[in-house]
Amino acid sequence: MTTDREQVLEGRELLQLYAAPTGPTQALRGVDVTVTGGRISAITGPSGSGKSTLLAVLALRERPAGGELRHRGRLVSSLTRHQLQRLRRREIGWVAQRPTHSLFPQLDARGQIEQMARLRGVRVDADAALAEVELTARATARPAVLSGGEQQRLAVAAAGVGAPALLIADEPTAELDDDSAALVLRLLRSRADQGTAVVLATHDARAVAAADTVLRLRQGVLSGEHDAGQIRTTTIDGLGRLQLPEEALPLFPDGRVIVTVVDGHVELHHPEDPK
Repeated sequence: MTTDREQVLEGRELLQLYAAPTGPTQALRGVDVTVTGGRISAITGPSGSGKSTLLAVLALRERPAGGELRHRGRLVSSLTRHQLQRLRRREIGWVAQRPTHSLFPQLDARGQIEQMARLRGVRVDADAALAEVELTARATARPAVLSGGEQQRLAVAAAGVGAPALLIADEPTAELDDDSAALVLRLLRSRADQGTAVVLATHDARAVAAADTVLRLRQGVLSGEHDAGQIRTTTIDGLGRLQLPEEALPLFPDGRVIVTVVDGHVELHHPEDPK
């Protein structure tokens, strides 16, 4: 378990490449991100912006092609495959976009919770965990006979067993009705309140509204951030590159800008602006 506000993950200049017919494609292009305990962070952005890729890197399911990632201050690239596997099992809860990919097909709902407890070396009341997501009546059902909403609620409950340091979920509410989505978001908030760092990739306005911090990706780059208090910032990466909000881009259609510093303030002007 983490303590509230403990820095769990720190990524600097994260790069990720994938093979494509036209050559290597950059899915992440120099992303800086910090994840702390006790907070829910929502990663948003259009399809293809890199959300799922960033989640996979943060969950230590993929090694980044470049940049630096630290877990509780420890450089992830220094870990062996065995150490990474142990770290994922003990300290990271993972909920895939398809919940069945996060569950053991041969185990019933109670068995899912008990198996995660064994893997994490913790004690848990499986029946209480199922009651928390209203699955008491489905305790002996296997994933194949559960509805999609029941599968998702079970996957989130299992991922949160033992309040891991990090819980990462890819679109956890996208296919859920309002009641199921509220249950899942309530459970995620409960885990955050226990000190877990919760990170979601989402298009769902309900999940975004439940987050403490919202990070927006655009074409593999972190383009903006705001917190629950609606303080909005844009991102300056380690090379000094500034990501303008989308509504500002039409002001600079040729991709060029004049930057001046005046009385401690930064001003941006179009090159043809007489100012």
